[in-house]
Amino acid sequence: MLETRTEADTVTSVNEPTQASTSATGGTIEKAWQLPGSEIAARLDTDAGVGLTSAEVAERLDKYGPNELDDSEQETRWQRFLKQFKDPLVSLLFVAIAISLFAWLLEGAQGAPVDAIVIAVIVLANAILGYAQESKAADAVAALSSMTAATSTVIRNGHRERIPSSELVPGDILLLEEGDAVGADGRLLEATNLRIQEASLTGESVAVDKQVERLEGEPPLAERDNCVYNGTGVVEGVGRAVVTATGMQTEMGAIASLLDETEQDESPLKREINLISKWLGISVVAIAIVVMAVLLIVSDLQSPSDYVEILVLGVSLAVAAVPEGLPAILSLVLAIGVQALARRNAVMKDLHSVETLGAASVICSDKTGTLTRNEMTLTSVVSASGKVELSGTGYDPTEGSVVERTSEQAQSEAEFTVLIGAVANNSQLDREESGWEILGDPTEAAFLVAWPKFEAHRAMPGERDAEVPFSSERKRMSVIVDGRMYTKGAPDIILDLCSHELVGQERRELTQARRDEISQAVIDLSAKGMRTLGTAFKDVGERAEFTEADESALCFAGFVGIIDPPREEAKQAIAEAHGAGIRTVMITGDHPVTAASIAEQLGVSANDRVATGAEIDAMTAEERKDVAHEVDVYARVAPEHKLRLVDALQRDGHIVAMTGDGVNDAPAVKSADIGVAMGVTGTEVTKEAARMILADDNYATIVDAVKRGRVVFDNIQKFLRYLLSSNMGEVCTVFFGVVLAGVIGLTDPNSTGVVLPLLATQVLWINLVTDSGPALALGLDPADGDVMKRKPRSLNDHVIDRAMWQRVIFIGLVMGAITLLTIDMFLPGGLIEGSDSLDVARTAGFTTLVLAQLFNVFNSRSAHESAFTNLFTNGWLWASVALGFVLQIAVVHVPFMQVAFGTASLDLQHWLIAIAMGSIVLWAEELMKVIYRALRAMRRAREELAAGK
Repeated sequence: MLETRTEADTVTSVNEPTQASTSATGGTIEKAWQLPGSEIAARLDTDAGVGLTSAEVAERLDKYGPNELDDSEQETRWQRFLKQFKDPLVSLLFVAIAISLFAWLLEGAQGAPVDAIVIAVIVLANAILGYAQESKAADAVAALSSMTAATSTVIRNGHRERIPSSELVPGDILLLEEGDAVGADGRLLEATNLRIQEASLTGESVAVDKQVERLEGEPPLAERDNCVYNGTGVVEGVGRAVVTATGMQTEMGAIASLLDETEQDESPLKREINLISKWLGISVVAIAIVVMAVLLIVSDLQSPSDYVEILVLGVSLAVAAVPEGLPAILSLVLAIGVQALARRNAVMKDLHSVETLGAASVICSDKTGTLTRNEMTLTSVVSASGKVELSGTGYDPTEGSVVERTSEQAQSEAEFTVLIGAVANNSQLDREESGWEILGDPTEAAFLVAWPKFEAHRAMPGERDAEVPFSSERKRMSVIVDGRMYTKGAPDIILDLCSHELVGQERRELTQARRDEISQAVIDLSAKGMRTLGTAFKDVGERAEFTEADESALCFAGFVGIIDPPREEAKQAIAEAHGAGIRTVMITGDHPVTAASIAEQLGVSANDRVATGAEIDAMTAEERKDVAHEVDVYARVAPEHKLRLVDALQRDGHIVAMTGDGVNDAPAVKSADIGVAMGVTGTEVTKEAARMILADDNYATIVDAVKRGRVVFDNIQKFLRYLLSSNMGEVCTVFFGVVLAGVIGLTDPNSTGVVLPLLATQVLWINLVTDSGPALALGLDPADGDVMKRKPRSLNDHVIDRAMWQRVIFIGLVMGAITLLTIDMFLPGGLIEGSDSLDVARTAGFTTLVLAQLFNVFNSRSAHESAFTNLFTNGWLWASVALGFVLQIAVVHVPFMQVAFGTASLDLQHWLIAIAMGSIVLWAEELMKVIYRALRAMRRAREELAAGK
């Protein structure tokens, strides 16, 4: 039975509460399912037709707080700061501090423990930097959360309003429609064919049919069918409820308060970064232990400080290998990238989903509003006596009129045809300060806009008595008003339900010949890219309920053509996507002819094949996979077909982005690799299922987001290439400096112990200066010129592949070699005779390594292109390099920094040599890139020759 239900006015007794709702006066309502809604509304001091006033809402919001679940997992600022010290590498630094203090005590505690203080300051500085980066990333996530916050429709001050669900208060009158997420617990006052999916709360997979009559006894939560609950979703129908509980007082809040801490799944990128960091740490600690053991065996150690020096060396080697700021920089780069997407109207709900977005190989898009403008304008009406054309565009009903008609009788029929569509309608047309706006489905709103253009003398019928809402399965809706049923829907569906046709004021029997004529007229209008809807009616008498069986023997009034022109930017975006190896698949519920026309205008497909939902139903899974491989246009598609298409495309090896707006789209959106919800027309249920929300419902925004996803992934590879190769250079310098100390003359005449090429504090300085600013600047690098000319990458591709590891090791060896050669150049003895002191030579080597890493920033912008390509497109990069250079001058020449970091002043000759030696890393990489490009060109030539080109 399909009916509108209101509730009885009797009241039953109540017992102790299990669900309590706080009234405006502080009392409670016990067991709301046992009470009639009228009494609940009275206790909450609200009116079902008018709702609360703004003043009452403000008072209750202040008293009961926002409608949000407590976030017990939210970190405080101090927790976030202290977390920076939990890293295993930071523990190594604390070991280094302890060793330095121990050495200082052994040597008589003379003066200040400079090494320990410097390391402690650097640890603190790294913690502050990591805290700042994580805070910025957290702020970005919070901003995104606010942009994707759920909304609810309520009655306040006698008007229908759309508000954030967090602002709901007890006593609000909540309006529920298909696709809405229920924003709070409530007691139903009205329900029309209302079905709600409560699996998230009760575990029941079948949607619950709702009613308004009060219940007896103690039914379990899943059987309280006159109540609605926060976190559930409306699958079908409409309803009205009074809010009885918000926030932690809801049933969802009760569950939330009992939940134990659960770990969130990590993205593939994050898992790979964590794995790399783990193995780097293990490997380098192992190397450090081996090196220390060898040195203890072969060195002539004569004082405790010599042993301490070896321990400090081991710590230095371990610290040199792993980029401490990697996790924080990764989070910040992702956050900045996602914020950039948000500014382009693509709101990502999860930072790490951006990596999947960049790998998309197929974008499955709805037609209406995404590939088209979603400015549905009713321009043609076809009825038994002819055709009527209307002017005007958009949603302003005052702009436009009847501009062409076959006859006066045709206009009368057309007027009634549009009237039916305006009555069987759940959209709303409002005049706002910014202009005319619609609330609801744009296609339905087109009838409301068109009706005034007829300047009709007949009045709009009154309030509806009953309704059978539209559903994607039925493809129609019906209402009863003043004893007459008004029905609108897909022309072929409506025509099958009709036995007669309206001709003037008469109802004539529909012959098969006339049915064929109407069907051909629908095809002709659809061929022009129009969406067609038919209307019909039937006198049923005064009644408040009816079944689907009553939707028969209708009288066909006519059908309309609604134009929704393609977006020009969508056409350009589709071409760009094709150039990037990304297929566009258009999915629509429209007629196949309409779908083919729009697809041709947009350049969606290279062929003219169109598959329908009925054909998909008849296919096996393997046949669907074959069709999905070839067909790019699907018409007369229901939401369940979308899910099958996603599965077929994924089975074909694609990374799928799927758009959706209706509640039944949610399974396909959730199943896709990147689910995309419409921010303007999308339902709350679909938004919750999606990973990305389009603020403008525009296909071009999806393509732009894919491009941005590729740029973010590229930039992650850039700063990983930079960080790992730079830290590899530090490892090679320290390791080979100790192993080859005798060869390069790295000795100290005043000491018989180990002489280090770099001090521990110097290694930490390098990481502080070069691991932060330049790496972050690489994360902000603009898009490469070929970013949308490459084929999509596979999600199985590693962010750090074999080629990158080879390049990292090569650059590390070059850095180590030029640093040690610089030291050798200035020291007496060794391969190259010099005359400077150990402090000066070490400082020169230290400076050379810093400069080499700053030069390496430009290498890291591309694995293949020259560093001199687009050299000045990243201002942040130049600023970070300049800052690093200035800081290095300071650490070499400022007296107190000399003491802290064991440096000595360098003259102009030293600086020029250090700059020249540091630049070798740039020229070496340039040579490697030239060789790579030559080999790639030769390979392509061979492939073209083999292909007979």
